[in-house]
Amino acid sequence: MIHESAQIHPSAVVEEGAIIGENVKIGPFCYVDSKVEIGDDTELTSHVVVKGPTQIGKGNRIFQFASIGEECQDLKYKGEDTRLIIGDNNMIRESVTMHRGTIQDAGLTQVGSNNLFMINAHVAHDCVVGDHCIFANNATLAGHVTVENNAIVGGMCAVHQFCRIGAHAMLGGGSIVVQDVPPFVMAQGNHCAPFGVNIEGLKRRGFEKPQIHAIRRAYKAMYRSGLTLAEAKTEMEKDVEAFPVVQHLLDFLSDSTRGIIR
Repeated sequence: MIHESAQIHPSAVVEEGAIIGENVKIGPFCYVDSKVEIGDDTELTSHVVVKGPTQIGKGNRIFQFASIGEECQDLKYKGEDTRLIIGDNNMIRESVTMHRGTIQDAGLTQVGSNNLFMINAHVAHDCVVGDHCIFANNATLAGHVTVENNAIVGGMCAVHQFCRIGAHAMLGGGSIVVQDVPPFVMAQGNHCAPFGVNIEGLKRRGFEKPQIHAIRRAYKAMYRSGLTLAEAKTEMEKDVEAFPVVQHLLDFLSDSTRGIIR
């Protein structure tokens, strides 16, 4: 079903069965297959390939040569009916690739809203990306990676499968990530190591000084005090009642399966 207000270039191919919303623009030489749903006000500029099952929300802009919803590169994948879901108001720049999930996980790759994916970024199968994230040029997520809200992944970064990047974390360019990066932490290197709290990012997002000081105390307990992680968590718990933001960090640490960067 194609809404009457949609603008589809004569050279574009939209397979029968695709659902195209209001004011969608599909530019020259795009391909949209039959299992795709595109929300209102989304634009495919030109030469974009979207395969499904894929659901794209409202107000997204997808630039030339992006490949969205293609089969994943996992050798276990045998053509199962897995999905990709993308939220609203994302900027997906040239040559970005996003693959559908696998049945070995939830069968779903999921991208939130208001994210920026710069040129040649890659979101592999079964990844979960939150909201307001930035992926610089050539940032690469392996399969089953989770990236929480407001994270920044620098250019040429590579994140190992099953790793997690915490909320408000910032990865410097060229980093190789093989363990979880806790929320609020800045990290860089091969292998990626912590080097402080993302204070400027927290200020920009409205965190108040007492909250930032609590996060800095948590960072010190984890990385600068000589405590074991269990001892650091006990120390951090002292701030939870006054500063609930520390609870998110504790929950992240408790859920870690690969361990955190050191």
